[in-house]
Amino acid sequence: MKKIVYVSAVAAGLLSAIPAFAKPVQVKPIVEARLRYEDDKQEGIKDTANAVTMRVRAGAQAKTGHFLLLAEGEGTLGLANGYNDGLNGKNNFPIVADPQNIELNRLLIQYSGLPKTVVTVGRQRIALDDQRFVGNAGWRQNEQTFDAARIEWTGIKDVKADITYANAVRTIWGVNGFGFRQPAIDGNNVFANLSYKNKVWGLTGFAYLVDQDEAAVQNFRESSQTYGVRGTAAIPLNPVAKLNLAASYANQRDYHRNPNNYTANYYAGEAALDAKGFRLTSGFEVLGADNGAAFTSFQTPLASLHKFNGFADKFLTTPPNGLRDYYLGASYSFPHVTALSGLNLATSWHSFSSDRLGQKYGTEWDMVGGFKLNKQLNLIGKYASYNSQGGGNFAGDADTKKLWVELDYTF
Repeated sequence: MKKIVYVSAVAAGLLSAIPAFAKPVQVKPIVEARLRYEDDKQEGIKDTANAVTMRVRAGAQAKTGHFLLLAEGEGTLGLANGYNDGLNGKNNFPIVADPQNIELNRLLIQYSGLPKTVVTVGRQRIALDDQRFVGNAGWRQNEQTFDAARIEWTGIKDVKADITYANAVRTIWGVNGFGFRQPAIDGNNVFANLSYKNKVWGLTGFAYLVDQDEAAVQNFRESSQTYGVRGTAAIPLNPVAKLNLAASYANQRDYHRNPNNYTANYYAGEAALDAKGFRLTSGFEVLGADNGAAFTSFQTPLASLHKFNGFADKFLTTPPNGLRDYYLGASYSFPHVTALSGLNLATSWHSFSSDRLGQKYGTEWDMVGGFKLNKQLNLIGKYASYNSQGGGNFAGDADTKKLWVELDYTF
């Protein structure tokens, strides 16, 4: 029987180290709620998914002196169950990966009493850089968190060192997960960043050692070692326009118990022009392939995957022959529409193909918009349309349309 050693238990123990004569305690409640409707239709699957899910997070953080203690629970309820949540066996519907769940989402203690250093121990949210390699999967109702110890150091101006050891990943599948959709995955994960950032440009070197000990997931969320660099720049062109640039490179190889022997490269570049509420974006992302066998392409199992390669989520796992994503985007915010505070609209287009063998995967149109109903309520609408051109070049390669309507509440 597997045994998960929760780092969050250490957090609770460390609380006893706070002396009785500590400074007064400041308590801040945490209350968040999200109601979402998702309509999902995929060619080759009999029925259309209609999912209504409600997610609530509640807890509190208490701060005294240099110590902060945070505890937060999370619950997801399926109000309309006409969908495959990945665990319920309703395979006549497309997957909407938001199973019902009640769990401890975060429990941590943080200490900031050392010079220019913050230490966080316990179950925590970790989102590094653009979340391409390590993130919290925030689009999903059940958040991805880490049982970890993290040190953030800023002892030199504009420089930050960020090192994490995580012995378990708490997945989006929640407490009822099973098989390769585990509730938690043990391992010895190390995430290390060293970055420099000023007002114009930034540069980050990173090393991510992903160790997946669970036998059920070794061929699905394989262990890997990834080393790379990411650069960003924000260049003012005139008083109203700015050019934003980003570029990344990384190399990935098998690691620890991974049964595959491979090496693959990652490249990405993006340019975005901002002017008077408009943003025009052009970019590409390449997740390379080694020999075309399953799971010998560049994988990012701990990323916030919904942020990348289209809202339809066709590439949560990189196909065996890799992925090339070329995209264009446009967005506009409407600051003068006072009746709909924060109104914004965005659209993007993607062209997907393989990294090897020249396979055409498909194209996708995405749209998203939203506005604030008041200071605490935010309404979001989202749409994705993936059109397959290859017809089965990877698992899930089929025409897919998705629609979301979401209401978010934050206390």
